[in-house]
Amino acid sequence: MQVLVLPSERRATAAVAGFIGRTLRHTPDVVLGLPTGRTMIPVYEELVRLHRRGRADFRKATTFNLDEFSSVRSDHPGSFSSFMRRHLFDRVNLRTSSAHFPGGAPRTDAYDESIERAGGIDLCLVGLGLNGHLGFNEPAAALAPRTHRVRLLSATRRANAYLFGGRIAGVPSFAVSMGIGTILRSRAVVLLVTGSSKARIVKRAIAGPVTTRVPASLLQAHPNVVVVLDRRAAAHIRRSLS
Repeated sequence: MQVLVLPSERRATAAVAGFIGRTLRHTPDVVLGLPTGRTMIPVYEELVRLHRRGRADFRKATTFNLDEFSSVRSDHPGSFSSFMRRHLFDRVNLRTSSAHFPGGAPRTDAYDESIERAGGIDLCLVGLGLNGHLGFNEPAAALAPRTHRVRLLSATRRANAYLFGGRIAGVPSFAVSMGIGTILRSRAVVLLVTGSSKARIVKRAIAGPVTTRVPASLLQAHPNVVVVLDRRAAAHIRRSLS
């Protein structure tokens, strides 16, 4: 696991966007695993800027999003489909047929089959939940390896209330998530975390015991992971890294 600590959120998100842009240039038909969440908005904004400068071509790329809410139409403004269209897909040249969401599959195993037909995920970008989740793989005694329906914990629903007018009650109780096994089978993983609110869980995820109670800690077993942090997110690990 390579850990990169950058001075600011802007530098951290620009570094991740730049890496994705270079990947698109070197491997135009790359298969990307993509997350949502406020941490990712500046990453996608920078990718749009790179695209406009001819340095991020999505025409041959394929994307698989990590998760989607259950019982929410794809055109609902709070859906992750809408989030991705709003912040990235409608602003670059990704083909509509190349963007995939787990909520759109008729069966959860159909999503895994689509990923397998695409050759697997080359690069999976992930964020980190306050409780250590990846995608919507919530902390538990055991984690589902493949795409599955999951009941969202209160902290996760609270973190996503901004998509539903700030109302926690408006956030669906269930979602569909790519499984932790699928994420770990990605050929490369980039974990991006910014902000002081994530500092404690960052330490548990990358320097604590590997446990399903902190799903992100399983990334410690992956052979090709880059963790990108700003200084605030790295507050509890910077001494051990120096």
